[in-house]
Amino acid sequence: MNHAYDNAYIAGILNSVKTIAMVGASANDVRPSYFVLKYLLGKGFSVFPINPGQAGKEILGRMTYARLADVPEPINMVDVFRGSAAVPGVVDEVLRLDPLPNVIWMQLGVRHDEAAARAEAAGIKVVMNRCPKIEYGKLSGEIGWTGVNSGVLSSKKPLMRPGFQSFGVRRK
Repeated sequence: MNHAYDNAYIAGILNSVKTIAMVGASANDVRPSYFVLKYLLGKGFSVFPINPGQAGKEILGRMTYARLADVPEPINMVDVFRGSAAVPGVVDEVLRLDPLPNVIWMQLGVRHDEAAARAEAAGIKVVMNRCPKIEYGKLSGEIGWTGVNSGVLSSKKPLMRPGFQSFGVRRK
C-alpha cells in the first residue's frame, strides 16, 4: 500500500473499530499513550492496555495485559505505542491471533515498512505514523473547537457516539 492515507480510509477504520489493544500503554499520566487511552475510552471504544510491567493492574479502570493473546475478546485494532524496532515483534504476535485484528495502527514516529507488508499480506489494514486521537479529532470536527484548521468542513449535523461530547467521524 502507498501509506498516504486519505480521510475516507482513516474514517472507515475509526467508524468500524470497537475494540483496541494498545501495545505500550503507560500508567504514567504524563505519557502520550495514557492520554490517548483516556481519549479513546471517552469516545466509547473498548481499549485494552498491553504492558507486561503493568499486567494484572488497572490503567484508567481497564485491566492491563502482558500480551495481545491474553486479551479476553477479539481485537479489532492494535495501536502500537512502541518504537519502530519493536514493530516486527508486535506484528508476529498479531499474526498468531485468531481471529486476526482488522487494523494495525502505528503511532506518530512509528513506521516499519517490511512489518507492514507482512500484515497487509495477511489482510490486515495498516496505518503508520498517525495518531487515532488526532485523526478522530480532525475527522469529527472536534479539533476545530481549539481553532485548528482540520481541513474538514461540513454543514451536516454531527453524528453522536457514546461518550462525553463525542461526535462521530464523518464519512466522505
